[in-house]
Amino acid sequence: MTKAQLKNRIDVANKQRKADLVIRNASIVNVFTKTLTTGDVAISDGIIVGIGDYKGVKEIDATGKFLAPGLIDAHVHIESSMVTPQQFSQVVLPHGVTTVIADPHEIANVSGTNGLEFMLMDAEATLLDIQFMLPSCVPATSFENAGACLAAEDLVPFMRRDGVLGLAEVMDFPAVLRGDEAMLDKLLLNRQIDGHAAGLTENDINVYGTAGILTDHECVTKEEMMMRLERGMYVMLREGSVAKNLLALLEGVTEQNAHRCLFCTDDKHLDDMIEEGSVDYNVRTAIKQGIHPITAISMGSFNAAQCFGLHQKGAIAPGYDADLLLLDDLEELTIAEVYKDGQLVAQNGRYVGTLQEKSDTATVKDTVRIAELSKNSFQIPASGSTKAHIIGINPNNLITEHLMQEAPVVDGFFVSDTEKDLLKIAVIERHWATGNIGLGIVHGFGLKNGAIATTVAHDSHNIIAVGTTDRDIKTAAEALENLKGGLVIIQDGKVLASLPLAIAGLMSEEPFDVVFEQLKVLDESLKLIGAPTHFNAFLTLSFLSLPVIPKLKLTDCGLFDVASFQHIPVAVIEE
Repeated sequence: MTKAQLKNRIDVANKQRKADLVIRNASIVNVFTKTLTTGDVAISDGIIVGIGDYKGVKEIDATGKFLAPGLIDAHVHIESSMVTPQQFSQVVLPHGVTTVIADPHEIANVSGTNGLEFMLMDAEATLLDIQFMLPSCVPATSFENAGACLAAEDLVPFMRRDGVLGLAEVMDFPAVLRGDEAMLDKLLLNRQIDGHAAGLTENDINVYGTAGILTDHECVTKEEMMMRLERGMYVMLREGSVAKNLLALLEGVTEQNAHRCLFCTDDKHLDDMIEEGSVDYNVRTAIKQGIHPITAISMGSFNAAQCFGLHQKGAIAPGYDADLLLLDDLEELTIAEVYKDGQLVAQNGRYVGTLQEKSDTATVKDTVRIAELSKNSFQIPASGSTKAHIIGINPNNLITEHLMQEAPVVDGFFVSDTEKDLLKIAVIERHWATGNIGLGIVHGFGLKNGAIATTVAHDSHNIIAVGTTDRDIKTAAEALENLKGGLVIIQDGKVLASLPLAIAGLMSEEPFDVVFEQLKVLDESLKLIGAPTHFNAFLTLSFLSLPVIPKLKLTDCGLFDVASFQHIPVAVIEE
């Protein structure tokens, strides 16, 4: 801000000049007093300069409406929407989200610093305010192969960039607990550090707090939430496309602790955002569950701003950014208009802001490289046993079960069995063509024939596939190599449907409405192979390779027991 800009704002606040915009007669959501107040809201240079009686170059009569601060998604992986930041912004702004705190560790695990540069560059072209937390764990653990490895020295240049707030979710808790030197170097980069405290004990939370880790978005129970709140952490109540923890955690929210509670989506598919919403869905759900509307809006705006030191966001008051929602109904959070920096960007659920040229994607393409596969690549030795360690799916939950039960064996190898809902699952290394293939058995997918596969496989984003036959799994992996990344459905050895994701195997180069239609085709095709409809099959599959979420997962190096933090064989060997 220049001296001239500051002088102009002061003059407008002092009523010596007209404001650029004045919104009159709305009931103002006051997050400071948790009340509704009245007055003209005067805006100049994208900043709120006063509340009272003002004249404006442009004036809006908002009689009968409510004016609320723009919403903030406290933790989101934009890549999980499968569209670029520019396209993502056009989806979430109509839902009242004017700021997001993004963690680009998905693309960083594939393309390293090139991926970070692309996200920062593309974010600059959006009207959405995209703030970044830099990935702390690339790769997420040492038990898998990713496309890149980012040490503290790789992150230092980015820490100085505008729009970078700190260090993103620290997933490698054992490294924190041990005080590993490489992890200490990252923790010392910045005091704004996000956590990933899945399944941690009370003492683990003590260690997290001592390390300067401020937040957690992995709570799944009210008890976990209270443990973190009592130890001074901010808790993000998450509602994504797979991890749906909002209702369980809202039971623990009170007027006394709500100021330490935020909303986030973490990972949400494009179709879910379009049809259901972003954190506006969280706010509406909180209100329906009995949280006072102004408290719920504060959780979706002011609390996140305070947590991340964004002291000009999240409220309607002089000196704050003019990121505003004009609501027809407070209880339903019915959004009529969205203003970003005082400019109308969305109206009646549609984006009306400016459009920018596409960013250059050359450095984040052609990222799928696999070794040649054979018909024997997916054989799982039974090692003389008929019992196997099996991944058990919990629908709409990232946490899996560690099952040990009988599995069919033919000629000394475990095979899929659709009647028992036991299917082979494979993680195929796709960054360096090493030939690594991790194999396992999963229960809960319900496929009746064919296979599905994707290059979206958290967090190292190798190819992950599940299927009823080895042939279809192999066909799926090879199809993804030809697509250069994406999602694919196979039936009877042929491609039934696909969605290309050319950018790092994670994001499409197409506009969001095109991707939305492609997703609809995938959804219909999933029904043809018997996929479940009560949870998102592709998203669920994509998290089965994440070895920092309990209990049993699969990496390109094999089956991974999160409790013991080591790989284990598929076959259960009796003593």
